[in-house]
Amino acid sequence: MEQHDLQVWSSAHLAQVEQALERWVGGDAPAGLGQAMRYAVLDGGKRLRPLLVMAAREAVAAADGDAQHAVGYQEAALRSACAAELIHAYSLVHDDMPCMDNDVMRRGKPTVHVQFGQAQALLAGDALQALAFELLTPEDAGVPASVQARLCRLLAHAAGSSGMAGGQAIDLASVGVALDEERLREMHRLKTGALLQASVMMGAACGHTSATAWTALSAYGAALGLAFQVVDDILDVTQDSATLGKTAGKDAAQDKPTYVSLLGLDRAQAQARDLLDQAHAALGQTALPDTRALAALADMVVSRSH
Repeated sequence: MEQHDLQVWSSAHLAQVEQALERWVGGDAPAGLGQAMRYAVLDGGKRLRPLLVMAAREAVAAADGDAQHAVGYQEAALRSACAAELIHAYSLVHDDMPCMDNDVMRRGKPTVHVQFGQAQALLAGDALQALAFELLTPEDAGVPASVQARLCRLLAHAAGSSGMAGGQAIDLASVGVALDEERLREMHRLKTGALLQASVMMGAACGHTSATAWTALSAYGAALGLAFQVVDDILDVTQDSATLGKTAGKDAAQDKPTYVSLLGLDRAQAQARDLLDQAHAALGQTALPDTRALAALADMVVSRSH
Protein backbone atom coordinates (compact mmCIF):
# COMPACT_ATOMS: atom_id res chain seq x y z
CA MET A 1 0.00 0.00 0.00
CA GLU A 2 1.47 3.32 -1.05
CA GLN A 3 1.46 6.33 1.24
CA HIS A 4 -1.30 7.97 -0.81
CA ASP A 5 -3.44 4.86 -0.38
CA LEU A 6 -2.85 4.93 3.38
CA GLN A 7 -3.97 8.53 3.47
CA VAL A 8 -7.20 7.69 1.65
CA TRP A 9 -7.79 4.62 3.81
CA SER A 10 -7.06 6.52 7.01
CA SER A 11 -9.31 9.42 6.12
CA ALA A 12 -12.34 7.18 5.71
CA HIS A 13 -11.79 5.35 8.99
CA LEU A 14 -10.86 8.46 10.94
CA ALA A 15 -14.06 10.16 9.84
CA GLN A 16 -16.00 7.30 11.47
CA VAL A 17 -13.94 7.48 14.65
CA GLU A 18 -14.19 11.26 14.97
CA GLN A 19 -17.94 11.20 14.50
CA ALA A 20 -18.29 8.49 17.13
CA LEU A 21 -16.05 10.29 19.63
CA GLU A 22 -17.97 13.52 19.06
CA ARG A 23 -21.19 11.63 19.79
CA TRP A 24 -20.04 9.59 22.77
CA VAL A 25 -17.64 11.79 24.76
CA GLY A 26 -18.77 14.04 27.55
CA GLY A 27 -21.96 15.49 26.19
CA ASP A 28 -24.01 15.01 29.36
CA ALA A 29 -21.28 15.15 32.02
CA PRO A 30 -22.06 17.70 34.76
CA ALA A 31 -20.31 20.78 36.15
CA GLY A 32 -17.93 21.38 33.25
CA LEU A 33 -16.53 17.84 33.33
CA GLY A 34 -17.76 17.12 29.81
CA GLN A 35 -15.94 20.16 28.48
CA ALA A 36 -12.67 18.96 29.98
CA MET A 37 -13.21 15.43 28.63
CA ARG A 38 -13.91 16.69 25.14
CA TYR A 39 -10.92 19.04 25.27
CA ALA A 40 -8.72 16.05 26.11
CA VAL A 41 -9.99 13.86 23.28
CA LEU A 42 -11.35 15.86 20.35
CA ASP A 43 -9.49 17.92 17.74
CA GLY A 44 -6.03 16.49 18.10
CA GLY A 45 -3.76 13.46 18.06
CA LYS A 46 -2.58 11.00 15.45
CA ARG A 47 -5.34 8.48 16.28
CA LEU A 48 -2.85 5.67 15.69
CA ARG A 49 -4.54 3.32 18.16
CA PRO A 50 -7.97 3.56 16.51
CA LEU A 51 -6.37 3.04 13.11
CA LEU A 52 -4.60 -0.09 14.35
CA VAL A 53 -7.90 -1.47 15.64
CA MET A 54 -9.61 -0.82 12.30
CA ALA A 55 -6.72 -2.19 10.25
CA ALA A 56 -6.56 -5.41 12.27
CA ARG A 57 -10.32 -5.80 12.06
CA GLU A 58 -10.10 -5.36 8.29
CA ALA A 59 -7.34 -7.97 8.08
CA VAL A 60 -9.46 -10.65 9.80
CA ALA A 61 -12.79 -9.69 8.20
CA ALA A 62 -12.52 -12.23 5.39
CA ALA A 63 -13.49 -14.99 7.85
CA ASP A 64 -16.65 -13.26 9.13
CA GLY A 65 -19.23 -15.61 7.69
CA ASP A 66 -22.78 -14.24 7.61
CA ALA A 67 -23.71 -10.57 7.31
CA GLN A 68 -25.21 -10.36 10.80
CA HIS A 69 -21.91 -11.34 12.40
CA ALA A 70 -20.08 -8.86 10.17
CA VAL A 71 -22.27 -5.98 11.36
CA GLY A 72 -21.71 -6.89 15.02
CA TYR A 73 -17.98 -7.16 14.52
CA GLN A 74 -17.83 -3.80 12.74
CA GLU A 75 -19.69 -2.15 15.60
CA ALA A 76 -17.34 -3.81 18.09
CA ALA A 77 -14.33 -2.54 16.12
CA LEU A 78 -15.56 1.04 16.07
CA ARG A 79 -16.25 0.94 19.80
CA SER A 80 -12.84 -0.64 20.40
CA ALA A 81 -11.15 2.04 18.32
CA CYS A 82 -12.78 4.77 20.39
CA ALA A 83 -12.12 2.95 23.67
CA ALA A 84 -8.41 2.62 22.91
CA GLU A 85 -8.23 6.33 22.13
CA LEU A 86 -10.05 7.21 25.36
CA ILE A 87 -7.57 5.19 27.42
CA HIS A 88 -4.71 6.89 25.59
CA ALA A 89 -6.24 10.32 26.16
CA TYR A 90 -6.84 9.66 29.85
CA SER A 91 -3.22 8.56 30.27
CA LEU A 92 -1.96 11.77 28.68
CA VAL A 93 -4.16 13.91 30.93
CA HIS A 94 -2.76 12.25 34.03
CA ASP A 95 0.84 12.00 32.76
CA ASP A 96 0.94 15.74 32.08
CA MET A 97 -0.08 16.68 35.63
CA PRO A 98 2.44 18.20 38.07
CA CYS A 99 2.60 15.00 40.12
CA MET A 100 3.76 13.09 37.04
CA ASP A 101 5.60 14.73 34.11
CA ASN A 102 4.44 18.30 34.84
CA ASP A 103 3.98 19.34 31.19
CA VAL A 104 2.15 22.42 29.97
CA MET A 105 1.63 21.66 26.26
CA ARG A 106 0.03 18.70 24.49
CA ARG A 107 -1.15 18.42 20.89
CA GLY A 108 -0.19 22.03 20.31
CA LYS A 109 -2.40 23.46 23.07
CA PRO A 110 -2.30 23.87 26.87
CA THR A 111 -2.58 20.61 28.78
CA VAL A 112 -5.88 19.81 30.47
CA HIS A 113 -4.76 20.71 33.99
CA VAL A 114 -3.43 24.06 32.74
CA GLN A 115 -6.73 24.78 30.99
CA PHE A 116 -9.18 23.44 33.60
CA GLY A 117 -7.25 22.99 36.84
CA GLN A 118 -5.77 19.88 38.41
CA ALA A 119 -8.91 18.58 40.09
CA GLN A 120 -10.98 18.76 36.91
CA ALA A 121 -8.14 17.17 34.92
CA LEU A 122 -7.96 14.28 37.38
CA LEU A 123 -11.71 13.73 37.12
CA ALA A 124 -11.66 14.03 33.32
CA GLY A 125 -9.03 11.29 33.12
CA ASP A 126 -11.01 9.07 35.48
CA ALA A 127 -14.20 9.62 33.49
CA LEU A 128 -12.51 8.89 30.16
CA GLN A 129 -11.15 5.61 31.50
CA ALA A 130 -14.59 4.55 32.73
CA LEU A 131 -16.22 5.59 29.47
CA ALA A 132 -13.84 3.39 27.50
CA PHE A 133 -15.22 0.27 29.16
CA GLU A 134 -18.78 1.52 28.92
CA LEU A 135 -18.34 1.78 25.15
CA LEU A 136 -17.12 -1.81 25.00
CA THR A 137 -20.24 -3.15 26.72
CA PRO A 138 -23.29 -1.91 24.82
CA GLU A 139 -26.65 -3.48 25.57
CA ASP A 140 -28.19 -3.36 22.12
CA ALA A 141 -25.48 -2.97 19.48
CA GLY A 142 -25.36 -6.59 18.30
CA VAL A 143 -21.96 -7.27 19.87
CA PRO A 144 -21.85 -10.76 21.43
CA ALA A 145 -21.23 -10.80 25.18
CA SER A 146 -18.20 -13.06 24.73
CA VAL A 147 -16.61 -10.51 22.38
CA GLN A 148 -17.38 -7.68 24.82
CA ALA A 149 -15.69 -9.58 27.65
CA ARG A 150 -12.62 -10.37 25.57
CA LEU A 151 -12.26 -6.74 24.50
CA CYS A 152 -12.56 -5.52 28.08
CA ARG A 153 -9.89 -7.96 29.23
CA LEU A 154 -7.48 -6.95 26.47
CA LEU A 155 -7.89 -3.27 27.21
CA ALA A 156 -7.78 -3.60 31.00
CA HIS A 157 -4.61 -5.68 30.86
CA ALA A 158 -2.92 -3.09 28.61
CA ALA A 159 -3.96 -0.17 30.80
CA GLY A 160 -3.23 -1.54 34.27
CA SER A 161 -0.23 -2.58 36.33
CA SER A 162 0.81 -5.13 33.71
CA GLY A 163 0.75 -2.43 31.03
CA MET A 164 0.57 1.33 30.86
CA ALA A 165 0.29 2.13 34.59
CA GLY A 166 3.10 -0.28 35.42
CA GLY A 167 5.31 1.27 32.76
CA GLN A 168 4.61 4.75 34.07
CA ALA A 169 5.59 3.61 37.57
CA ILE A 170 8.91 2.35 36.23
CA ASP A 171 9.37 5.61 34.31
CA LEU A 172 8.84 7.75 37.43
CA ALA A 173 11.21 5.55 39.42
CA SER A 174 13.89 5.75 36.71
CA VAL A 175 14.62 9.48 36.70
CA GLY A 176 18.38 9.84 37.06
CA VAL A 177 18.84 6.06 37.05
CA ALA A 178 21.09 4.33 34.51
CA LEU A 179 18.91 1.59 33.01
CA ASP A 180 20.34 -1.11 30.78
CA GLU A 181 18.69 -1.79 27.43
CA GLU A 182 16.66 -4.74 28.73
CA ARG A 183 15.10 -2.68 31.54
CA LEU A 184 14.49 0.28 29.23
CA ARG A 185 12.77 -2.02 26.73
CA GLU A 186 10.57 -3.45 29.48
CA MET A 187 9.55 0.05 30.64
CA HIS A 188 8.56 1.11 27.14
CA ARG A 189 6.90 -2.21 26.35
CA LEU A 190 4.55 -1.56 29.25
CA LYS A 191 4.14 2.21 29.18
CA THR A 192 3.68 2.69 25.43
CA GLY A 193 3.80 -0.65 23.66
CA ALA A 194 1.09 -2.46 25.61
CA LEU A 195 -1.78 -0.23 24.48
CA LEU A 196 -0.57 -0.17 20.87
CA GLN A 197 -0.32 -3.96 20.87
CA ALA A 198 -3.73 -4.23 22.53
CA SER A 199 -5.22 -2.01 19.84
CA VAL A 200 -4.10 -4.54 17.23
CA MET A 201 -5.41 -7.45 19.26
CA MET A 202 -8.77 -5.78 19.93
CA GLY A 203 -9.20 -5.44 16.17
CA ALA A 204 -8.25 -9.08 15.78
CA ALA A 205 -10.81 -10.02 18.46
CA CYS A 206 -13.54 -8.45 16.32
CA GLY A 207 -13.67 -11.46 14.03
CA HIS A 208 -12.85 -15.15 13.68
CA THR A 209 -9.06 -15.11 14.04
CA SER A 210 -7.01 -18.30 13.81
CA ALA A 211 -4.41 -19.13 16.44
CA THR A 212 -1.67 -18.62 13.84
CA ALA A 213 -2.92 -15.16 12.91
CA TRP A 214 -3.46 -14.22 16.57
CA THR A 215 0.12 -15.09 17.52
CA ALA A 216 1.59 -13.31 14.51
CA LEU A 217 -0.53 -10.18 15.01
CA SER A 218 0.57 -10.09 18.65
CA ALA A 219 4.21 -10.17 17.52
CA TYR A 220 3.48 -7.40 15.00
CA GLY A 221 1.87 -5.28 17.72
CA ALA A 222 4.79 -5.80 20.09
CA ALA A 223 7.36 -4.76 17.47
CA LEU A 224 5.33 -1.76 16.36
CA GLY A 225 4.69 -0.64 19.95
CA LEU A 226 8.38 -0.61 20.78
CA ALA A 227 9.27 1.02 17.45
CA PHE A 228 6.85 3.85 18.23
CA GLN A 229 8.66 4.63 21.49
CA VAL A 230 12.13 4.41 19.94
CA VAL A 231 11.05 6.92 17.30
CA ASP A 232 9.47 9.09 20.01
CA ASP A 233 12.82 9.19 21.81
CA ILE A 234 14.56 10.12 18.54
CA LEU A 235 12.08 12.90 17.76
CA ASP A 236 12.47 14.31 21.27
CA VAL A 237 16.06 15.28 20.40
CA THR A 238 15.71 16.00 16.67
CA GLN A 239 12.49 18.07 16.45
CA ASP A 240 11.30 21.28 18.07
CA SER A 241 8.23 21.77 20.26
CA ALA A 242 6.16 23.38 17.50
CA THR A 243 6.64 20.34 15.26
CA LEU A 244 5.94 17.83 18.02
CA GLY A 245 3.00 19.69 19.54
CA LYS A 246 4.50 19.02 22.98
CA THR A 247 7.60 20.09 24.87
CA ALA A 248 10.73 18.91 23.04
CA GLY A 249 13.86 17.86 24.93
CA LYS A 250 11.94 17.21 28.13
CA ASP A 251 13.30 13.69 28.68
CA ALA A 252 16.88 14.94 28.65
CA ALA A 253 16.01 17.92 30.83
CA GLN A 254 14.44 15.60 33.42
CA ASP A 255 17.33 13.12 33.16
CA LYS A 256 15.05 10.31 32.01
CA PRO A 257 16.56 7.25 30.31
CA THR A 258 15.75 6.98 26.58
CA TYR A 259 16.93 4.94 23.63
CA VAL A 260 18.97 7.90 22.42
CA SER A 261 20.64 8.50 25.79
CA LEU A 262 21.43 4.79 26.08
CA LEU A 263 22.35 3.84 22.52
CA GLY A 264 23.12 7.13 20.79
CA LEU A 265 21.16 8.56 17.88
CA ASP A 266 22.54 6.34 15.11
CA ARG A 267 21.98 3.08 16.99
CA ALA A 268 18.52 4.19 18.08
CA GLN A 269 17.60 4.86 14.45
CA ALA A 270 18.97 1.44 13.48
CA GLN A 271 16.88 -0.11 16.27
CA ALA A 272 13.74 1.51 14.87
CA ARG A 273 14.47 0.10 11.41
CA ASP A 274 15.09 -3.37 12.85
CA LEU A 275 11.79 -3.28 14.73
CA LEU A 276 10.02 -2.25 11.52
CA ASP A 277 11.53 -5.29 9.80
CA GLN A 278 10.26 -7.46 12.66
CA ALA A 279 6.76 -6.02 12.30
CA HIS A 280 6.68 -6.72 8.56
CA ALA A 281 8.03 -10.25 9.10
CA ALA A 282 5.28 -10.93 11.65
CA LEU A 283 2.61 -9.82 9.18
CA GLY A 284 4.05 -12.30 6.72
CA GLN A 285 3.35 -15.07 9.23
CA THR A 286 -0.35 -14.25 9.71
CA ALA A 287 -1.57 -16.14 6.60
CA LEU A 288 -4.20 -13.39 6.26
CA PRO A 289 -5.15 -12.30 2.73
CA ASP A 290 -4.69 -8.54 3.17
CA THR A 291 -2.49 -6.89 5.80
CA ARG A 292 -1.53 -3.88 3.69
CA ALA A 293 -3.07 -1.32 6.04
CA LEU A 294 -1.19 -2.76 9.01
CA ALA A 295 2.05 -2.75 7.00
CA ALA A 296 1.53 0.87 5.94
CA LEU A 297 0.80 1.95 9.52
CA ALA A 298 4.08 0.36 10.66
CA ASP A 299 5.93 2.26 7.94
CA MET A 300 4.23 5.47 9.04
CA VAL A 301 5.21 4.94 12.68
CA VAL A 302 8.89 4.68 11.85
CA SER A 303 9.02 7.40 9.18
CA ARG A 304 6.94 10.03 11.05
CA SER A 305 8.35 13.45 11.91
CA HIS A 306 6.09 14.21 14.90
